[in-house]
Amino acid sequence: MNINLDYYKTFYYVARLGSITLAAEALCVSQPAVSQSIRQLEEALGCSLFFRTRSGVQMTPEGKALYFHVEKGYEQILLGEKRVEGMLDFEAGEVRIGASDMTLQFYLLPFLEEFHKKHPKIKISVTNSSTPVTVAALREGKIDLGVVGSPVEHYKDLSVREAAEIRDIFIAGDEFGALRGKTLSLKELADYPIVCLGRETSTRRYLDEFFYSHGAVLEPDFEVATSDLVAPFVERNMGIGIVVRFFAEESIRAGRTFEVRTKHSIPARSICIVSGSRGQISRAAQEFLNTLK
Repeated sequence: MNINLDYYKTFYYVARLGSITLAAEALCVSQPAVSQSIRQLEEALGCSLFFRTRSGVQMTPEGKALYFHVEKGYEQILLGEKRVEGMLDFEAGEVRIGASDMTLQFYLLPFLEEFHKKHPKIKISVTNSSTPVTVAALREGKIDLGVVGSPVEHYKDLSVREAAEIRDIFIAGDEFGALRGKTLSLKELADYPIVCLGRETSTRRYLDEFFYSHGAVLEPDFEVATSDLVAPFVERNMGIGIVVRFFAEESIRAGRTFEVRTKHSIPARSICIVSGSRGQISRAAQEFLNTLK
């Protein structure tokens, strides 16, 4: 059957209200238009759906059977409309974000706080993962956007925007005090125990390429999962740490670690906002994207 769905809408109101007149008022149409829609629906189904009474109309057994299903379907449509209206007014919805511990703490948290104050009914889901995993999740539609550290592999279907500059530094603890005031080559530094992020991160690949470009090989003694673990390892003199300055500032200020100078500084890199096309994300996610600077 290929029946006009408007007939079912008319049927729903006549059945719910028990009156052709009241249904016409609810639908803002004429009574003859309502009667014609019901007649055409009955002809298409091959049965009567209503019979007239003194007070209006009542459903036939076939009408009751049909209403059992139409009622649920039409009211689900109404709920869907309300849901969409809420999403457009930011009264409902969700923003799904992929971010590393570094980008979350260094850059993202203030924007999340601001957005939540402005749109408290929007659910925010943050997945903590490395840049490669975040980009893969974005391409698979599991998240709406990623906030990651460069380098980022570029794809034609993704937009990559630089948002903030970050710089990695070398830090050491008290037992490496002899290095204060000295300037080391990367080969000399590589002879010391090293603490840095693991191979699965884009940061680590960036560092590997940096060392290699200067004729040195990075072979850390300790590989940690998150940036905020580097300074605690270094404070316990387990090695020279390589970390984004933000995660070492408090430790350096307190005198628990110090910055180690090298002949070649690690070039600055960027925190990047990675997203798909506008049509691929919700209105709430697009609104959050617009707040990121």
